[in-house]
Amino acid sequence: MAGETEKELQQLKKRFRELAEKSYMQNIYCFTGFLGMAQLDAFYQMEREISHVSYRLFGGHEGCERQMIRFGSPEMLGYEEAFPIVCIHIKPLAERFAEDLGHRDILGACMNLGIERGTMGDIICRSGEKGKDGYLYCTEAIAPYVAENLTRIRHTDVSCSLCQEGVSLPGPELTTREYQTASERVDGVIAKVYRLSREKSLLLFREKRVFVDGRLRENGSSLLKADEVVSVRGFGKFIYRGMTHQTRKGKYNIRVEIYV
Repeated sequence: MAGETEKELQQLKKRFRELAEKSYMQNIYCFTGFLGMAQLDAFYQMEREISHVSYRLFGGHEGCERQMIRFGSPEMLGYEEAFPIVCIHIKPLAERFAEDLGHRDILGACMNLGIERGTMGDIICRSGEKGKDGYLYCTEAIAPYVAENLTRIRHTDVSCSLCQEGVSLPGPELTTREYQTASERVDGVIAKVYRLSREKSLLLFREKRVFVDGRLRENGSSLLKADEVVSVRGFGKFIYRGMTHQTRKGKYNIRVEIYV
């Protein structure tokens, strides 16, 4: 898998086992850091090994891509414990003169501060009429350091503040699109959404860049089901909402919601 060596994935699986067993034996909640798609797929590959331990995934908001795993459940442990996730609001000091800050800009500024990727979740950026601010989901432990030290992104001076509990936190923006396809095959749908040839779409599967509901999908001929989330490394992510109707010629009219 791109970005992760086999040795790193095996070490990660070992860590999953350790956290699951610790939760089970000590009757406590155990949390991973934020995990990307390849890391989550590594967990799904071995979840049967730890099926005796309940778990939940969450990343701070609905539809998040980077998520933590919490081992343990109220049913198993008899009490609840929230995910150690907070949201930081990143705002230009002078919005009128600020640059439009993108995901890479905010991530790069944080990495330059020595902040590890596993402590950071999704980054949501806004621009245009909605402002030029951004939001960073991160662990509780690292949040004070980020808020104090993240003062400049590219050429823009910024201020950071922790979002208060009870305040509606931002999620990703979605735009609805409809396409006509020959079937609900995942390779064909991806080709339509990202305007690719069928050959280029199939190459994405060979390069292990396609994930459906967080699981690596290597078979381009498999069919999508309504409400499955498709992530394509290097292109983006969309929710497949299903077929709206079939034409007289047997074509499928489908609807998707694309993450902006």
